[in-house]
Amino acid sequence: MRANRSLEIGTGLFVMLGLAALLFLTTQLPSSGMKFGFGKPPGYQVTAEFDNIGDLKVGAPVKMAGVRVGDVTNIGFDTNSERAEVWMNIYKKFNQIPVDSFASIDTEGLLGGQYVSISPGGLETYLKNGSRIMETQSALVLENLINKFFANFSSKSGSGSQGGSKGPK
Repeated sequence: MRANRSLEIGTGLFVMLGLAALLFLTTQLPSSGMKFGFGKPPGYQVTAEFDNIGDLKVGAPVKMAGVRVGDVTNIGFDTNSERAEVWMNIYKKFNQIPVDSFASIDTEGLLGGQYVSISPGGLETYLKNGSRIMETQSALVLENLINKFFANFSSKSGSGSQGGSKGPK
């Protein structure tokens, strides 16, 4: 009876440890918007507007040349321009990003999460707190591309199969 009780306690502790690990890993995903840690690193706020942000989430990385330089801190909708507005915290050590840089929304692999990618410009003046990245490219939404492909394919196959009139006899 005593061995059975210690087995049950051990199993219960193992399950609780597994659930705690699962919770921790889930909160570390960029799409969850939740992070356990020491808070966000100090930096400066930058904004950019996009026609379509796809599935971009708060907490998603901001990268340059594959290196994480910041995080998405807020996403909103600008009623004046009717575009999505994305606020980013750029880490303080990356303080020489040119003001004419280009921001795009990319996907990490085929099924990965989305992130903001910044391609540096060539000017000698740099982004600072409150700056806006003017040149942007929206997310490519796979469903929209597939719909356009099938719409284009069906319109071409429908127009080519019509019977035409025969020429003069």
